[in-house]
Amino acid sequence: MTAPNNSKDFPKPEANIKETIAFLQPYLWPANRADLKWQVVMALVAMVFGKIVVVLIPYTYKWATNSLAAPNAAPEIGFWNLLIASPIIMVVAYNLARFVSVSLNQLRDALFAAVGQHAVRGLSNRAFHHLHNLSLRFHLKRRTGGLSRVIERGKVGIETIVRLAMMFGVPTILEFILTSVILAQQFSPLYVVIVAFTVVIYVWFSVWASNQRITIRKDMNEADTDGMSKAVDSLLNFETVKYFNNEDLERARYDRATAKYEKAATRTYTSLAWLNFGQGLIFGIGMLLVMLMSAREVVAGTQTIGHFVMINAFMAQLAIPLNFIGTLYREIAQGLVDMDAMFKLLDEPEEVVDAPNAKDLIVTTGAVSFKDVAFSYDEDRAILRGISFEVPPGKTVAIVGPSGAGKSTISRLLFRFYDVKGGSIAIDGQNLQDVSQASLRRAIGMVPQDTVLFNDTIGYNIGYGRSGATEAEIEEAARRAQIIDFIHTMPQGFKSEVGERGLKLSGGEKQRVAIARTILKAPPILILDEATSALDTHTEREIQAALDEVSKNRTTLVIAHSLSTIVNADDIIVLKEGLIAERGRHDDLIAQNGIYKSMWERQRTADEARETLAKVEETTPSLRVLS
Repeated sequence: MTAPNNSKDFPKPEANIKETIAFLQPYLWPANRADLKWQVVMALVAMVFGKIVVVLIPYTYKWATNSLAAPNAAPEIGFWNLLIASPIIMVVAYNLARFVSVSLNQLRDALFAAVGQHAVRGLSNRAFHHLHNLSLRFHLKRRTGGLSRVIERGKVGIETIVRLAMMFGVPTILEFILTSVILAQQFSPLYVVIVAFTVVIYVWFSVWASNQRITIRKDMNEADTDGMSKAVDSLLNFETVKYFNNEDLERARYDRATAKYEKAATRTYTSLAWLNFGQGLIFGIGMLLVMLMSAREVVAGTQTIGHFVMINAFMAQLAIPLNFIGTLYREIAQGLVDMDAMFKLLDEPEEVVDAPNAKDLIVTTGAVSFKDVAFSYDEDRAILRGISFEVPPGKTVAIVGPSGAGKSTISRLLFRFYDVKGGSIAIDGQNLQDVSQASLRRAIGMVPQDTVLFNDTIGYNIGYGRSGATEAEIEEAARRAQIIDFIHTMPQGFKSEVGERGLKLSGGEKQRVAIARTILKAPPILILDEATSALDTHTEREIQAALDEVSKNRTTLVIAHSLSTIVNADDIIVLKEGLIAERGRHDDLIAQNGIYKSMWERQRTADEARETLAKVEETTPSLRVLS
């Protein structure tokens, strides 16, 4: 985990700890989980009793010491005096108390584990759900890896704060309070003052030194990252290094990076040593003072030897949690930073939201209507400038045009990934902004240009089109998409893994899977967004046959790159700079001798050249190898 730029990047824990507690409270005390509430209560009880036993341990140590120091002294009559005068019983009691204390601490951790993990799960699910509700604009601006890191770090931050607060923070405060009460009662208030002053100075120094180390640690992490990136970059370009005989240059670059890491790492571990030295010095002085005071009183006869070992035991016990103060502060501060990033993510507003009275879309015929639609991603650049057209029920309308004309924007607006800036879009007369997004997207099927599959089986990816589909329905969809024969050739059939993002399949195979799951979804409205533009001519023709099958009797909007796939469209719209420049059937547009005809001729020339090259490669093996 990379440290922030400097210590100022870390908010002081007290700065937003109240906000964090308020945010976590519903998850740590869930309203609908009586069992978890009971576990919280039991964990707190175990924590309190555990600390009570901890502060009683020095008593047993004191009594055992006194009984050993004066084994022949006749105790006063009374069961309790007889009990504490027995060194064997007190030694047993001492070790038993230590065992009980450890057992109660482990019980506390076990009881609270379910509560902490419930909080982590609840917040992770909330963040994941919120991410899916954010707009496409947000996801296009942010890197998916960065978002996953925010969620992951947020989870770790929650777990860290809950765990450390329950295991070290609150118990340490409780132990200090109980210790102070006992010191004041068994010794004098002056002991409490010295111990309290020691703890305050110790905590202040630990926090101050930890803040200094944050910057040093950040420099070490940056140097480590720089060295690793140079090493990986050099090895990935192994052949290039050899081509230019630059091994010495690469070694020198790597050596400079590791030299920076060596210097930063040395400072990191040196600063840790000084932190530990300072903590030891401060606590050692405090322990020296109270032990000198106790030793003087033992000599004066106002205290027993048992008091002397008792104060030593109290200080030794207090030192254990104090040793973690630097780590505790650092981890809580980092946890607060990570949680703050998650809070900001959760505060990110949803751009596209359902209207308060949104109803489900009811599709009767599937007619789509764009009326004077205007849209822009940025205020200073209009994408659509008031376009109007209709896609009649069961008909196919194609949209073509140069890159940047706004073709894909139309499909995104129809899915309502964005809201229009002006005009309206309707399906069967129902404005998209008046219906729920879920019902709208149930009614539309999409076969995109770049099909991305889940890293799962072919059957899972086809079945994704309709949750709960039977195996028979999935097979029928695969048959209609003309991919069933290919699936049967694979060793595991529908259970074959497609790899991450479907990398084990070819482009044509992925497109057929996309078509199959759209067939399974059986939507009344279909969008084909340049579904064959990334394929070779032969595969494109095969895929087109499957697309013709899936678009039968459906209202279909085709975002076309390859004009040969839309010659039979009922209507073709030519976009240019966000406006409808031409419109009509294929033959009519060719006769207009305009933009469409120019695009058609350029594409036909390119197709003919590609087919000629393919024929030459078939007859000339050497050319096929070179290509």
